[in-house]
Amino acid sequence: MKLFFREQLPLIFIYLLQIFVVSLIYWLGGFQNIMTILYTALLSGCLLIGYLIFRYLSNRSFYKRLENPLTRVDEFINEVQQTPLSEGLQELLLGQFQHYRTDLHNYKYKLEGHVQFINQWVHQMKTPVSVIHLMIQEEDDPRFAAIGDELDRLKKGLETVLYTARLDTFERDFYVENLQLERVVRSVISSQKRLFIRKRVFPAVQIDEKLFIATDEKWLSFVINQLITNAIRYTVEENRKIYFRSEIRGIKTVLEIQDEGVGIPESDLPRVFTPYFTGENGRNFQESTGMGLFLVKQICEKLGHRIEIESTINQGTTVRLLF
Repeated sequence: MKLFFREQLPLIFIYLLQIFVVSLIYWLGGFQNIMTILYTALLSGCLLIGYLIFRYLSNRSFYKRLENPLTRVDEFINEVQQTPLSEGLQELLLGQFQHYRTDLHNYKYKLEGHVQFINQWVHQMKTPVSVIHLMIQEEDDPRFAAIGDELDRLKKGLETVLYTARLDTFERDFYVENLQLERVVRSVISSQKRLFIRKRVFPAVQIDEKLFIATDEKWLSFVINQLITNAIRYTVEENRKIYFRSEIRGIKTVLEIQDEGVGIPESDLPRVFTPYFTGENGRNFQESTGMGLFLVKQICEKLGHRIEIESTINQGTTVRLLF
């Protein structure tokens, strides 16, 4: 209604000005019957009011659509329009919607092709990495040990790229099952044994064997793997431990991973899950990319888990996963 009156305000103003000018001309011309002038103005006003009512009723749905924002992109398609102006707007919106849908489809097609290429490329790169790893496995030369360490870093980087690309199609690539928490944790720790040995950091597992959780093993293993990698990376002193504990908190099962590393500054804690945020530790440790905890947070949300983190400088960091 407000939009209608705002649009018709110039017409009402011109009408009133016209009535005043015509009445003034008649008055100056010697026709000074005030009642006849008022009666004429009243009849003309009734005609104007009738026109405004007809105009509003004809375009009522049109004005309501302009005043209320769309909740969906295609919400306007099934609306019945009754006037040339509203029909013209409907045709314009339909044309724009068709262009938008075409562009969206093209971008979606390109994105799916890009994700497919990334997945294929990562799988192709993992094969030579595995072959090189087998070739140097039996060698005692320290140089081959260094090559093995670099291969582990390369493998972790490829896995990060692969899981990042799969994140948008998460719903197609997960399978929930009842898993023994201790077995999953020990399996991930075993896959990281070279990193533990190289950094001279030792795992301490204190998880109840009777605890089972409902989750996807592959995605959860990636999450724990990222947390272990961060814990080892930021533990600079040798002969330190990373503790893996479990507890029951109400109806939740909690996995706690605690390191004895450098810790995270309090000012950085609110932003550790932001993509590409490395913070103060990122400037001191060149391997930091800022994507690890971001992926962990995204995966936990999609799996329906919650993650908590607390840290103290020079004492360590504790991360809790709540299932």
